[in-house]
Amino acid sequence: MVVEVRVFSWAPSSDWLTTLEGLQQTMSDTLNNSNPIIKLHRGDLPDGLTFGSSVAVDTETLGLNPLRDRLCLVQLSAGNSEAHLVQFDGLSYDAPNLKQLLSDPGVTKIFHYARFDVAVIQHRTYTDRHGLRDLCGELLGIELSKLQQQSDWGTENLSQEQMQYAALDVLYLHGLKEILERRLSREGRHHLAHASFNFLPTRVELDLSGWAEQDIFSHS
Repeated sequence: MVVEVRVFSWAPSSDWLTTLEGLQQTMSDTLNNSNPIIKLHRGDLPDGLTFGSSVAVDTETLGLNPLRDRLCLVQLSAGNSEAHLVQFDGLSYDAPNLKQLLSDPGVTKIFHYARFDVAVIQHRTYTDRHGLRDLCGELLGIELSKLQQQSDWGTENLSQEQMQYAALDVLYLHGLKEILERRLSREGRHHLAHASFNFLPTRVELDLSGWAEQDIFSHS
C-alpha cells in the first residue's frame, strides 16, 4: 500500500488543536533531543534489514524528469529516528533488497510526493504551500532547512550536511501521516484519500508513458 502525506485546507477545532500539540511535542522530543542515526548503504539495503509495517520513503535526483534525470539516493525510515540512505552510482540500479521492500504489499509506504518518487524509482530499479517543509512547520512546529536542496546529489561522497538533509525528509513522515489520518477521519475524507492512493500506480504509468501534462478526464 502507498499513502501520500499532503494537505489541502482545514479549520481546526479546539479538541484537534489539543491532539496536535501533543503530537508536536512527541515528534520534537523524539527528533530534537537525540541525534538521528543515519546509515549510508551503497547500491542496496543490507540483508536482513526490516522496517516493520510501514516505511517512509523519499528520493534525491539530479532533476525532476524521471525519464531523464538520474536517481541518486533513496531514503527510508521506520519512524524510529533512524534513517537508511541507499546511494546509487548511476550505472547500476540492481537493488534486490530495496525492490523487495518496496514491492511488499504488507508494508505501507509513506511518501510526500508519491507521484514523482514512485515514478523515478520504478523507472530506475511542485510543491508550493503543500511542500514537506511547510507541512513540518505547520503541523509539527519544526523548521526544515532547504540549504542542501539544490546540492550535487550525484557526487560519490555525500557530505554530512547532505546526509542530514536527506534523512530528515523521511524521519518526519510517520508523524505527519498520523496527524493527517486523524484529520481525514474527522472530515469524512478518508475514503477519498485512499482512492487517490490506489490510483497512484496508474498515474505513474501515465506519466512514464508520456501523458504527464494531460488530464485524461477533461473534455476537449
